[in-house]
Amino acid sequence: MTSPSSSIFDPTADAGPVGRILDAAKRHIFASGLSAFTMDGLAGELGMSKKTIYAHFPGKEAIAMAIIDGLGRFVQGRLEAIVSDRSLNCTEKLVAAINVIGTVLSKVSPAMLADFRRNTPRAYAKLDDMRRRNIPRFFGQLVRDGIAEGAIRPDVDPEFAAEFWFQVIRGLIDPDVLERLQVTPRQALERAVGLYFQGLLTPGGLDQYRLHVETSKRASAI
Repeated sequence: MTSPSSSIFDPTADAGPVGRILDAAKRHIFASGLSAFTMDGLAGELGMSKKTIYAHFPGKEAIAMAIIDGLGRFVQGRLEAIVSDRSLNCTEKLVAAINVIGTVLSKVSPAMLADFRRNTPRAYAKLDDMRRRNIPRFFGQLVRDGIAEGAIRPDVDPEFAAEFWFQVIRGLIDPDVLERLQVTPRQALERAVGLYFQGLLTPGGLDQYRLHVETSKRASAI
């Protein structure tokens, strides 16, 4: 399975004005933060009037929300493909799903999250909603598949396990928590995965999981 690429921040395939606006905006926002991003700078880079930009987006928050919508579509599409892939067993799906989320989080810094929360609370809330819609759904299915395959303990409640994982991620991927722990979002995810899934997996499932993690690391290093 191929690893996610920078296309996660291509929120639209539109080659027209909307696509150009979002493509330039996401480069600025993820490089310098939302506070440093201006409509004047965007218009200058694109050689486009601010009137044209405002005809499509009323302000920075609308642009940020459109980018998050694209990110949400990417994550949902990748997770759906992973969960429905019959050629993968549960632990392979788990590693692939974590890699998708980790790739997204590797592009995000604690300062960027704090910037979003402070300056565009609606966009920050949309990020949380994206987690709420995707994590319990897909990880609940992974847990159910793992129980059926004997890789996850049969006494685990899939709904509770998925909700618990959502709350773990929601609590850790918080600007204040990340700042206090001095870790990046991806580092927080990787540490949480090790603690959480060791409690779910059977000994055989844990061996499989560790094997697939090492295989994935070697593949990504090539």
